[in-house]
Amino acid sequence: MTIDLPRPLGDYFAAKNRHDIDAMLAPFAADATVRDEGHTYSGHAAIRGWMEETTRKYRVTVEPTGASSDGQNWRVSALVAGDFPGSPAALRYRFSLADERIARLEIGA
Repeated sequence: MTIDLPRPLGDYFAAKNRHDIDAMLAPFAADATVRDEGHTYSGHAAIRGWMEETTRKYRVTVEPTGASSDGQNWRVSALVAGDFPGSPAALRYRFSLADERIARLEIGA
């Protein structure tokens, strides 16, 4: 199934599936925040560290299975597979966009 996503989200997921940290970070605003596994990461340096750690640790691939939007806020459901107990798992990604960049990302079940 192909999901029609705005370019920053499509670019993020494509890079995530390639495990390309530079390309994963590129769609994020300089002052973006990410919330994952109970932690919040703010700014490119912290987000890069989170990306490097989780990519090394889990080696996930993400297949978006659905998406909805109310303007600049997007909810993407996805099947995530990788090196973690319970793989694959259904996760939800909540994105906020600003100026065609990802300003906020929250990942949860």
